[in-house]
Amino acid sequence: MTDAEKAAYYNYIPDTVSFDGTQWGSPVAFSTKALYWNKDLFTEAGLDPEKPPMTWAEEIADAKAIAEKTDAAGFGVVAKTFDNTMHQFLHWVYTNGGSVIDADGNITLDSKNNLEALTALKEITAYAEEGPTAYEQNEVRAIFLDGKLGMIHAASGTRNLLADVPFNWGVALLPLGPEAKGPGTLLITDSMAVFKGTGYEDKAVDLAKFLTNPENQAAYEEEQGLTPLRPGPAVDAMVAADATWKPFLDSIEYGGPEPLLTDYVGLQNTMIEMVQSVVTGAAEPQDALTKAANALEEYK
Repeated sequence: MTDAEKAAYYNYIPDTVSFDGTQWGSPVAFSTKALYWNKDLFTEAGLDPEKPPMTWAEEIADAKAIAEKTDAAGFGVVAKTFDNTMHQFLHWVYTNGGSVIDADGNITLDSKNNLEALTALKEITAYAEEGPTAYEQNEVRAIFLDGKLGMIHAASGTRNLLADVPFNWGVALLPLGPEAKGPGTLLITDSMAVFKGTGYEDKAVDLAKFLTNPENQAAYEEEQGLTPLRPGPAVDAMVAADATWKPFLDSIEYGGPEPLLTDYVGLQNTMIEMVQSVVTGAAEPQDALTKAANALEEYK
């Protein structure tokens, strides 16, 4: 991309496909996360249905009220052996100013920020669906769509699935931890890559740029319900027409990406084991965090 092309995107999006000054792909899909809450369950639990939690403490308290005063679980914890278990934990990391690896390649997982994140996840698990290690994010979302879950963290595409549910719902920023500097989220891009040696690299790059130009990209995002890659008048109009889009955009500035390590499977499995050990009570948050941080040294 030229500097002008990069500048047209939201902050950090070109960085999700770049390493050591080299761009490895052209972003074609973008995902950020927000909090969805069931307003009817809030009312049934004696909570204000128009007041979603803004902090972790409020989120845990609201989940407790729903679990104790209704027939539903308070919050959807994702802990199955699947990559979105890591992704869901990163929601907590990035809403408390944490990180997994820094720009110099140092593992930063074992930090105060992340200990608070893992401890909060442990606390809210007491009010989650039974047996969270059996559920990945789509399965947790299905419980929410069935009206049996008070809150979940999910991407913008969930909005499309809520059109015909028989309950009132809302979307808000992910609640913040005590060390948060601003609204956070997990930033994930899907991208198109061009392989060398085909003899048609220039044409492939041209095709990728055509498919992802502002006009074609906007049409694809609207069709798929994706978070927009670029700001602009069309996005402003979209938010004005449907305010549930706003949380997915307002959190980009303080969001963070998937950690970039040399062994993605090793990273994923380490993070999953850490989360599962805590939500099942097999390990305390500090012990699990330290063990995972030491394991990640092998994959950086």
